[in-house]
Amino acid sequence: MAKISNENIPGEGPEATGEEFFLKDANLRDPFVLRVGKTYYLYAGLQREGVRCFTSTDLKKWRGPVYVFRTPKGFHGIKDFFWAPEVHYYRGRFYLFTSVFSEKTGHRTISVYRAESPLGPFEDIAGGCVGMAEWDCIDGTLFLDEEDRPWMVFVHEWVCMPDGNGAMCAVRLAEDLSRTISDPILLFYARDQRAARTGVTDGPFLYRTDKGRLLLTWSNYGKEDYFIALAASESGKISGPWRQEGLLYARGQDGARFDGGHGMIFQTSEGEYRMAFHAPNEPYGQERIVFRRVREEGDTIRLAPLED
Repeated sequence: MAKISNENIPGEGPEATGEEFFLKDANLRDPFVLRVGKTYYLYAGLQREGVRCFTSTDLKKWRGPVYVFRTPKGFHGIKDFFWAPEVHYYRGRFYLFTSVFSEKTGHRTISVYRAESPLGPFEDIAGGCVGMAEWDCIDGTLFLDEEDRPWMVFVHEWVCMPDGNGAMCAVRLAEDLSRTISDPILLFYARDQRAARTGVTDGPFLYRTDKGRLLLTWSNYGKEDYFIALAASESGKISGPWRQEGLLYARGQDGARFDGGHGMIFQTSEGEYRMAFHAPNEPYGQERIVFRRVREEGDTIRLAPLED
């Protein structure tokens, strides 16, 4: 069973064109990295024009951007464009999950798009919305359960919760990922984490250890601002119950100078696992992508020291 959703993608992927730049010099938030062969794809949102992608073969020098999805005329999104885009390889194709505020529902919603290449072009397969129409839903990520059935883990935004306490939820998807086919289930609330000082849930990503333990990384705000937390399923299944563990990353922890969050885990071409996240979280315009090695310790994970 794969540790993460984006392992073992066959073939070699195309590279973007454009001038080379160093990632440490680029302002980007909410990173998502996909690897095909020896090529890494970094997806970035927060652009009204669409979803961008950059490519690299060493995680330091990058080329791009390439617009893998361009906003069509009559698009249902009216603000909050393309939050936290993710691309997953599933059954021979590439699927883009991203969020906008939709005029169809009057809420933030998640959409799913499909392409034959990690550079797109991606086409809508979900009619604009795959989240709960009556909720504010963002940050959808793909998870395959022990029977290889697709789920979407996502954020039920605090802004539409009566007590302002956001939640992490999961819902079964159709085999083609075009729609939900179950009622959503609650995984946990933002304030279930002791370090939390707000009702924010943010940036879920799932990882299974060598011992089969199912972990979920996510972000919230605490005493030292934005952090990355870790939760574990006591059953090893998506249904949980989920228990909050410690913090994977926070300012002041293991010498970290900045706060940061919205992490995800990917596998390098050398077989290592790394987490990508942005730091600092504020002020806007100062965020940079950070890579940290992920190492297993017993039945949990830790982040290795900061890298360039």
